[in-house]
Amino acid sequence: MTQYQDNLPKSAVAKFFDGLEENVIAAILGVMTLITFVNVVLRYVFNHSLIWGLEVVLILFAWLVLLGISYGFKKTSHLGVDALINVLPTRGQRLMAVLSALACIVYSVMLLKGAWDYWAPFAALQPTEGRWFPLGFTEGVRDRAFYVTDQVPMLGIFRWLEGAINYGDSYDKLPRVIPYFIIPFSAALMLLRVVQATIRIVTGKQASLIVSHEAEDEVERVAHGEYEE
Repeated sequence: MTQYQDNLPKSAVAKFFDGLEENVIAAILGVMTLITFVNVVLRYVFNHSLIWGLEVVLILFAWLVLLGISYGFKKTSHLGVDALINVLPTRGQRLMAVLSALACIVYSVMLLKGAWDYWAPFAALQPTEGRWFPLGFTEGVRDRAFYVTDQVPMLGIFRWLEGAINYGDSYDKLPRVIPYFIIPFSAALMLLRVVQATIRIVTGKQASLIVSHEAEDEVERVAHGEYEE
């Protein structure tokens, strides 16, 4: 049992966060496809191109990968090795699943700290103290709010950042704080999904954080004709 069913009614906010990754990933894939298609048409038909197109697609691809991590925990689709776990009794398997989940929580907290510490200077904020876990905020770290992307033009909706973090100086390109925001955001989302998965494991709604024997399961489905039209 790796998947879970939750038939309880959900509020609009709960539904939004429950489908957050799917909606954002779908939007990212759509925008990537559109930009690439337009660039190909412009290049081969009009001998022109969107100079910022490639950089935007690369940024969106990075967003896609980072959001996919939390989505994998949500859908229990991360791969893992369970050869040793499967020889244990049921109680032992559950104990190992809980220990693995707790280890993932610790790792997610550390990853979130590192993500914040990397992104914070680009937002004119301070990174955290402590080598492994946040122990407060440091002071006097020089910000990197003036760092901009290579080719992505500045959007009007983000002009407020000039006064907020760039001492009123105008940006000629999109500041890196915007595309880099996905780093702490995806780390926080991953922590949320790991905590949710841990709760499901403890309550018996889920057996593991990983999907196991997916290849054998697919072969068995084909053998039983489940994919026949």
